[in-house]
Amino acid sequence: MINIGLTGWGDHDSLYRANTSSRNKLVEYAAYFPIVEVDASFYAVQPKKNGEKWSRETPADFRFIVKAYQGMTGHQRGELPFSTTEEMFTAFIASLEPYQKANKLSMVLFQFPPWFDCIKENVLYLRTCKKLMGNIPCALEFRHQSWFMPKFRDKTLQFMKEEGWIHSICDEPQAGTGSIPAIIEPSNEESVLIRFHGRNVQGWQQKNNPKWREVRYLYKYNQKELEEWREHINYLHSVCKNIFVVFNNNSGGDAADNALQLIKLLNIEYKNLAPRQLDLF
Repeated sequence: MINIGLTGWGDHDSLYRANTSSRNKLVEYAAYFPIVEVDASFYAVQPKKNGEKWSRETPADFRFIVKAYQGMTGHQRGELPFSTTEEMFTAFIASLEPYQKANKLSMVLFQFPPWFDCIKENVLYLRTCKKLMGNIPCALEFRHQSWFMPKFRDKTLQFMKEEGWIHSICDEPQAGTGSIPAIIEPSNEESVLIRFHGRNVQGWQQKNNPKWREVRYLYKYNQKELEEWREHINYLHSVCKNIFVVFNNNSGGDAADNALQLIKLLNIEYKNLAPRQLDLF
């Protein structure tokens, strides 16, 4: 199964009717895509009521990719609101219960920052993360290029396979050590994640720009680029059961259009989506 969706559901204006309230956007989003990435969980461990609400608002076959809390991946600035690592993981795992009860949790995405490089200390931390997460499916995404340097590439992939991580393959700007190449190889036969971040090299590098969110993911994939990825996705689907694809290139509002374009290129027709609302006036 090839599942295509977006990161979040709040900022994709091209999908929604005029004046759609924020509380109704997920309902309308689910009429177009069968999966979504929950980004709110990165900024704060979400209360269970949110997962219950979002699960209730989506069709039975809808699935969520939940992004790991920033304290779990080393993004947190300042003090953590937890006394121990174990307490933090326990709170996050508890927040996943509504998705699990509804059978709507595809995976948790651990996206590590550009300063999380390939050293022994970080490898040990990855093992700790996987142990604390138990049997919950977890995807692993790097931002530091060292993990896929020639001398570490095969070892990194083998580590993912041995530890049971789902490989998060990225299409992103090639901007030095703070970016990784697209390694078209799954870590297991069950699931693989693909995330499209765009290819805006200049925007990717503007670390000190206070408006970096407005430019970092400012990119629209063209037909040729998506056709190239169609071939990659078809290959991955030949060796892996479930392909999850999310578009994150939404600084200019392009993610939804590119995702729908890729669905068309792959000749996918999703069944059991939510009913599509019609704006008659």
